[in-house]
Amino acid sequence: MKVGVAAGPLESVKADAIVVGVYAEEKRLREAAARIDRALDGQLSEVLEAERFASKPAHVTHVHTGGRVPAGRVVVVGLGKRVELTLETIRHAAAAGLRRARDLGAKSAALEVLGDRLPARSRAHAATEGALLGAYTFDRYKREKTDKRVESLTIVEPDARGRREVADGARTGEVFAEATCFARDLVNSPANDVHPTYLAQVAGEIAKEAGLGLTVFDRAECQKMGMGLFLGVAAGSEQPPKFIHLSYTPPGRRRRRVAVIGKGITFDSGGLDLKPAEGMLRMKDDMSGGAAVLAIMRALPRLAPTVEVHGLIAATENMPSGSAIRPGDVLRAMNGTTVEIGNTDAEGRLTLADALCYAREKVRADEIVDMATLTGACVVALGPSCSGLFANDQRLADRLLAAAESAGERVWQLPLFDEYREHLKSEVADFNNVGPRGGGAITAGLFLKEFAGDAPWAHLDIAGPAFVEKDTPTGPKGATGAPVRTMLCYLMSQG
Repeated sequence: MKVGVAAGPLESVKADAIVVGVYAEEKRLREAAARIDRALDGQLSEVLEAERFASKPAHVTHVHTGGRVPAGRVVVVGLGKRVELTLETIRHAAAAGLRRARDLGAKSAALEVLGDRLPARSRAHAATEGALLGAYTFDRYKREKTDKRVESLTIVEPDARGRREVADGARTGEVFAEATCFARDLVNSPANDVHPTYLAQVAGEIAKEAGLGLTVFDRAECQKMGMGLFLGVAAGSEQPPKFIHLSYTPPGRRRRRVAVIGKGITFDSGGLDLKPAEGMLRMKDDMSGGAAVLAIMRALPRLAPTVEVHGLIAATENMPSGSAIRPGDVLRAMNGTTVEIGNTDAEGRLTLADALCYAREKVRADEIVDMATLTGACVVALGPSCSGLFANDQRLADRLLAAAESAGERVWQLPLFDEYREHLKSEVADFNNVGPRGGGAITAGLFLKEFAGDAPWAHLDIAGPAFVEKDTPTGPKGATGAPVRTMLCYLMSQG
């Protein structure tokens, strides 16, 4: 979708549909809505009154203009109470408004910078981001594709003096949304297409287009580095593993070096500890963390943060075969730590462990953040809409929580109780890769903590929000692109 910015009254914009926001519990229409109502000879207010439109957040209706303004239709979205307006309200309203415009057959739409009170740049970012996320569809594998698509979106600021600020916000909102949709596309695609070699090819395309550094290590090279945990998981699959390292170097003096690691299990059968059929059906989404890393790295050159960023993905399948690792096997990590395999379906933490070692030893990162669809226990604890955050450094955790709040993605910090480390004891190795059922998300975090060492490190367990089973305010069911926007907010705040 092409995004542009224009200054001037919304009612004068030529488009198939214009989208305007209306506050709840206000007797009179204000600003853009009032001007449109006058241009339509009161038709807008009449429709809202007839429908008893309460202007609740993201509620939507529309009117046909009959040629009285350049746009063919006016889409009205509720913003709730003025005093309760948030950026998330704006995202949801913009998403609902653009979806309605699309469903009405609009090819071009214009959207006012919804709301007031909040900074114009932030509102423009949220409105643009919400509109693009809300209009997302995935029909790559369907022969019959919908022809209802908004092809161009204009963000309208009535005051020409604020155009630059609005343009900046719209630009970053567009980048954030495009990155999120890029990750959604990867996760929604089936595992027979999105395998480790394909992820490496995508990384190559990103590096070429965005001017990033790229190294892709094959099985033999990973073996030389001692990545026994990663290669152990990969042993059961016919698909060759790929360890992907993308790097972004900022212009000028860098402030710090950050490693972002994404779990890259392109399909998780559970290995020899095979998942049941219903548990395996959605396991194409087990590379959501890796998809997020690719999306983040693709967006960085357009955002130009002042931190050096290294994106790492240990990409493989977890499959059962005669060569697959067995329960009770002992593997050796890149840093020499030995791990007994208590369950082959706890494979993600093994691949992440070697990636953490690589981030410490090869990248020498000042701080590390990993993202992974790691445990069902986290979904039990926090539900399907919230990521769990674990960290060995509270300052890093606080920065990530602030970024999530700004991005509108739910993240909740969970503890890393030292006494639970006892649950990872092994009789024959340094650690077991699983603990008891209770507190499973915490023991998984403690396992990863061992490989982060003394580097500031945080772990985002995105098992719940990475893939949803019903439509959300900002997208259809399926992949969500979490936590791309949180991480972009975080990296942009580190300058």
